[in-house]
Amino acid sequence: MEKIKSLMNYFSKGELVLWLCSEFVIIAANIFLGKDGYLSLIASMVGVTALIFNAKGNPTGPGLMVFFCLFYGYISFSFAYYGEMLTYLGMSMPMAVISLISWLRNPYNGHKSEVAVNRYISKYEQVFMWILAVAVTVAFYFILKAFNTANLIPSTISVTTSFVAVYLSFRRSPFFALGYAANDIVLIVLWVLASFRDASYLSVVICFIAFLANDTYSFINWQRMSRRQAVGSCASAEPA
Repeated sequence: MEKIKSLMNYFSKGELVLWLCSEFVIIAANIFLGKDGYLSLIASMVGVTALIFNAKGNPTGPGLMVFFCLFYGYISFSFAYYGEMLTYLGMSMPMAVISLISWLRNPYNGHKSEVAVNRYISKYEQVFMWILAVAVTVAFYFILKAFNTANLIPSTISVTTSFVAVYLSFRRSPFFALGYAANDIVLIVLWVLASFRDASYLSVVICFIAFLANDTYSFINWQRMSRRQAVGSCASAEPA
């Protein structure tokens, strides 16, 4: 009971409302629209919980993302979205592990519950990131084409947005949340297309709409964290 109370105090009222509303919408969508049973529901609930921890800069977020990637990879396989399956199992999941290690190794002021925000990524590294993103995208395009992936172009675009998001997450940049938000939009399009053939996939669409709301909040909160940490760093640097 003490741990639950402590956890509730860790999040602001707004964050709790966002998380609870997201979970409620996901559960309702799964009950009334879904057909994948408990696996899809568990995946979505784990995913949105990971995002609220991500928004706080808590390493629990990327830890939970590892499990979400496993669930989502299987769900994607069931609809022949091999791009999503390969992206999440072959790229997002390993990168989530790397991000977890990076966040644990870079706590803010020694507090394991909050990562130190990286406020600067050089132009050279940005160019390097985009070169890697293009290379990964081109490689995945031909891989996905060979697998006869459904909706090839948006699936390929999803690879790009996913790579940028996980790279920036590993680098502890606030802009990782914008990368995930862009990926959410692509995934909403993908699963809307899937729902034209099977209406039950509307539950996945609703899931990623909830993800989009959480990723948008993550970016906003990481900007706050960045400013607060910058002020704290300046204060600690002042002579006594």
